[in-house]
Amino acid sequence: MESKFHLAFKVKDIQSTIKFYHSILGCKLGRQTSDWVDFDFFGHQLSAHVSTEIPTLDYCGKVDGLEVPIPHFGAILDYDSFNQVKNRLERYDIEFIVSPQKRYEGKKGAQQTMFILDYSNNPLEFKTFENNQEVFK
Repeated sequence: MESKFHLAFKVKDIQSTIKFYHSILGCKLGRQTSDWVDFDFFGHQLSAHVSTEIPTLDYCGKVDGLEVPIPHFGAILDYDSFNQVKNRLERYDIEFIVSPQKRYEGKKGAQQTMFILDYSNNPLEFKTFENNQEVFK
């Protein structure tokens, strides 16, 4: 059975959200109103809802020596897609809060990862595994 993931999250406005997810990341636009917009986020549905109460970042996550913001969301991509996203982010001068790097080198779950913030300060992680069989190991 194939499943799709759905995530509804807070954003400060629709215009900057469309710019970030559609124009920069290349996500297809879905339905939208003046208060929310849907995106095809690498095959999954993101629903961005306007809010005046965006939570502050909390770098409480400790992963392989890195402090990472919790909560965050993102996508596990194949190697080529990971590099395409990285190149798009660099082309649009999006600042990395965790620069593209390898973690767990020589261990199970070895992966490349990078973290960014969208224009509403939501943290996103993109990663690619050396061995996709180790995503949950």
